[in-house]
Amino acid sequence: MKLTFISDTHGKHEYLTSKGMGNILGSGDVLVHAGDISNVGKSHEIKKFLDWFSNTDFTHKIFIAGNHDFGFELVSDIDPEYKEKGVHYLFDSEVIIDGVKFYGSPWQPEFYDWAFNLPRGEKLAEKWAMIPGNTDILITHGPAFGMLDWLPSGSQVGCQDLFYRVMEVQPKIHVCGHIHCAYGQKYFNNVEFLNAAILNEKYTHENNPIKLEFDVNEKKIVEYYEK
Repeated sequence: MKLTFISDTHGKHEYLTSKGMGNILGSGDVLVHAGDISNVGKSHEIKKFLDWFSNTDFTHKIFIAGNHDFGFELVSDIDPEYKEKGVHYLFDSEVIIDGVKFYGSPWQPEFYDWAFNLPRGEKLAEKWAMIPGNTDILITHGPAFGMLDWLPSGSQVGCQDLFYRVMEVQPKIHVCGHIHCAYGQKYFNNVEFLNAAILNEKYTHENNPIKLEFDVNEKKIVEYYEK
């Protein structure tokens, strides 16, 4: 299974498939977007994203909402026309593709007055407790504590309760975004952590999609690739 991960495109998604940039998004089996598809989640922003996302060259397209995507606090699903094109919107829910279980959740620790905020502690822990124990690929907008959550100041802003739950569930991959400057990969305790934020702190394009091949039978990463 060829997987591609992106996050935090904030309405600048079309850059990834522009002919001028050589369509750096490419193609594959599953495209995963870990939230912040828009600036403030207005209906026209969501439609523009979904029109683009549903027509990318992937068999399945999975996404969750992020703290900028206010519109998804008002709606719980997407239009059937997008589902017919292979789009899966996950909101504390799962989808199984070729035996691989993907689970997605938009929540993160309180961050100003943005969307999908919850206080650290019991309320967030309740959300993370919903993650199935047999999840293969976990998608959250915010990072787990200590896992690609560093700010330029050196402070770590990820969720500790999410980290504890990830250690319990042991997904093969946990992908997030939210902290733009923490883009990258980190392997810890048998879990591959990814921060797939495309834009930098100035909301300009800096990072490439993260692409890998996943063995659906062995449930493991085979290799990373660029094209």
